[in-house]
Amino acid sequence: MNEGLRVRERIGVADGVTLANAVVGFAAGVVALSDPTLAARLVLLAAIADALDGIVARQFGGTEVGPLLDSVTDVVSFGATPALLLYGIAAAEWGWLGDGLAAAPPDRALAALAAGSLFVVFSILRTALYSQFVGEGENRPGIQNTLGATILAAAYLAGLTWVPGLLAVAAVLSLAMVAPVPYPKLRARDAGLLGVVQAAAIVAPLAFHRVLPRFLLVAALAYMLLAPRFYWGE
Repeated sequence: MNEGLRVRERIGVADGVTLANAVVGFAAGVVALSDPTLAARLVLLAAIADALDGIVARQFGGTEVGPLLDSVTDVVSFGATPALLLYGIAAAEWGWLGDGLAAAPPDRALAALAAGSLFVVFSILRTALYSQFVGEGENRPGIQNTLGATILAAAYLAGLTWVPGLLAVAAVLSLAMVAPVPYPKLRARDAGLLGVVQAAAIVAPLAFHRVLPRFLLVAALAYMLLAPRFYWGE
């Protein structure tokens, strides 16, 4: 007998937060094609929602489908959306955002599309391999696609608008997602502090000469470069 999907029974509170993350990520992807600055702020908001669903799951309990929902949402909010953000930034800074892709110089359009595609592919690859082959208590190889998306969004909000540099950074972050380097999980205290800074950077990215997104960018890069050797995590 077909019992249906039984959505109400199988979806929990934490899954609702995960789905809210997907909504924010989708909105950021749409907005990226007209307002990259707002899109970058929404990417950071999606990253906060991504952290909150874990907290909510520990408080109210998770569900069997929760990890799969989280993985699918990660690909949307921290794979496809950052790729669209890259394209939006390139279009805005290189001057064809209002006129569309047809008005773009072919070499620049190709560079933006290639960097975005690379980010999407490696985000999908990292998520799939991590979900299939990495257990809960094992080392976490490669940077999280959440971290890669946060670095890109924070860099743009911090005032780094040189497109070739951002595309190169995106390529490096893409490869870092599958690098055989173990990354520890942030301690709750450190994650909470960064969450406060991230929220402030969303609300007031231009305050005090962009100090909030710049601090967030430095902290994210420090974790990426130093955490495998100098940070023990939880």
